[in-house]
Amino acid sequence: MTIIDLTHKLDKNTISIYPGDPSFALCSHSTVPKDGYSVQSLSLGSHTGTHVDAPSHFFQSGASIDQIPLTAFVGPARVIDVTPKKPRERITWDDDVLPHKDRLRPGDVVLFQTDWCAHWGTPTYLAHPFLDKDVAQHLLKLGISRIGIDTLSPDETEGQRADFGVHEIILGAGGLLIENLRNLKNVPIDATISFVPLNLTGGDGSPVRAYAWTRERSDTQNVGVATSSK
Repeated sequence: MTIIDLTHKLDKNTISIYPGDPSFALCSHSTVPKDGYSVQSLSLGSHTGTHVDAPSHFFQSGASIDQIPLTAFVGPARVIDVTPKKPRERITWDDDVLPHKDRLRPGDVVLFQTDWCAHWGTPTYLAHPFLDKDVAQHLLKLGISRIGIDTLSPDETEGQRADFGVHEIILGAGGLLIENLRNLKNVPIDATISFVPLNLTGGDGSPVRAYAWTRERSDTQNVGVATSSK
């Protein structure tokens, strides 16, 4: 099995936080020299680092993170390369997504690769490319309601045209958004993605340890043998 880590490290010295969101802190509470063991306190927002948005992030009656089945956080990964996009450039259906339509299937997790993750922890990270809301509408028509991107948001951040169109469309349909991914360039065609959140009662989102994986042929054969032997 090959595993590809898609998650940013949480480090207060190299982190990007959505403007206005809570800051991140990892502090020592107990130490081995003083107490014989180590315990740390953790402070962060529900949308810190690589994370998933629940429908309740934008809709009061929407499902919270603990109300969503675990199966919703695993699925076939389909990466769409939009790396030529410039700062604050719109990602459109006709120019950027439609050419990939034939390889998209209902239930896929569509991941937009901008490679903007290279700017993580810098002011440039806020000037990321973003999705036109028509992309979200067309994907829903294809039976796709889980979208991930390697930027701070699928919508524009602090720009002249900034709104939350993609959030409202996808989360309004009961879907999920995965933000602040990284390393999408290394996700192979036949990969599966996992982005399982913390089980936060009433949570409107959660940090995740996102990763993709593929099974080698021998792994698949071994799984089949193990299953059939029971």
